[in-house]
Amino acid sequence: MDKLREKMNSLRMEAEGAHEKNVELLAKVKALEQENLAKEQEITSLSHRNQLLEGDVEKLEEKVKELKSSADSGATSSQEVESLQRKVQLLEEEAEEADKNLRETNEKLRLTDVKAEHYERKVATVEAERDQWEKKYEEICDKLKQCQKELADVNAALDSM
Repeated sequence: MDKLREKMNSLRMEAEGAHEKNVELLAKVKALEQENLAKEQEITSLSHRNQLLEGDVEKLEEKVKELKSSADSGATSSQEVESLQRKVQLLEEEAEEADKNLRETNEKLRLTDVKAEHYERKVATVEAERDQWEKKYEEICDKLKQCQKELADVNAALDSM
């Protein structure tokens, strides 16, 4: 019986060991399944990202083609730009010359205005002097008429005497 007990104890111990090992292995299996699921999700995510990147690559390749073609047309447009820049420069020079002429003309106009004001004042002064001389002339004419009248009166008085 002791042998039987020992054998039973030994079988129990083996069963407990197997049970513990089974629990351990089940935990490992579960961990590996979760790890496998995480890896599958990562693969799915990376596949999606890869597709997006491939789409971006295609877009960028198209853009490179467009830029190359625009660069080719850019060579001709650069000649046009140079031509337009020369035209702009010529127009700027003409504008500067026109500004210079405008400033000179404005200065001459200002001087002419100053001279005109000066001559207008002179004309006003001369007209005032003329008016004074006309007034004096009229006064002298009146005095002359008075003197002629007095002379005529004196001559008439002398004749009648």
